Amino acid sequence: MLSHNVLFLLKDRSEQAKTELIAGCRKYLSGHPGTVFFCVGALADDIAWEVSDRNFDVMLQIVFESKAAHDAYQDSPRHEEFFEKLAGNWKNLRSIDAYAEESLGT
Repeated sequence: MLSHNVLFLLKDRSEQAKTELIAGCRKYLSGHPGTVFFCVGALADDIAWEVSDRNFDVMLQIVFESKAAHDAYQDSPRHEEFFEKLAGNWKNLRSIDAYAEESLGT
């Protein structure tokens, strides 16, 4: 599996802007073929450990069944449309990709 994680830092860091980006992620980035897991959400303001990365507003995580499924997602029209519609409010975008092993339980 391939875990695709994206951290978005917004220019407009308001709750409304975060909500709009989260809705856009759900609309354009969920439900792609080969998706095993999808989640998106805002920074947990109430968690601030010394090691916590807090330099983002919204996090997206999609786990794909394979690199091929991830690559098809990257080239999909909906993914391109996501960038066209929503990239204007991004101050910074970081992508973290890792091959993941399935773990059921502890």
